[in-house]
Amino acid sequence: MKIIIERLKKSFNLTSSLIQNLSEDDFKLRLNNIPSNTIGQQLWCIVGARESYLKAIINNGWSGFSCSLNNTTSKDQILQCLQKSTDECSNFLDTHELNENQTELLLTLLEHEVQHHGQLIRYIYGNKLSFPKSWNERYSV
Repeated sequence: MKIIIERLKKSFNLTSSLIQNLSEDDFKLRLNNIPSNTIGQQLWCIVGARESYLKAIINNGWSGFSCSLNNTTSKDQILQCLQKSTDECSNFLDTHELNENQTELLLTLLEHEVQHHGQLIRYIYGNKLSFPKSWNERYSV
């Protein structure tokens, strides 16, 4: 279990590292010539998944999706919501033993975060932006 929690924390840190590397205007960018949402809307989904899966882990079952991120174009608000969700997840996971159902929810949260990393890689390449060193080291981008 400790390894899974550490991997989740590393994924959370990678997400924050990428966001710190972007400018405020970058959150409005989409992928050209294909249906896509914005980078900021991708982050809305990440924050909402963190908050919703943590609630599900605490309650030992899914209780619906919600997201506290209101402004998907504000770098400050995005970073604040990412940090708050990181802290809340870490605090809970560091102080509680998880049962099998909770562990399954935790793994789904990890998969979700990493899946968004793959999507964000496409957004960064598609918009000719740069990756932070942490992403170059983790994903060889």
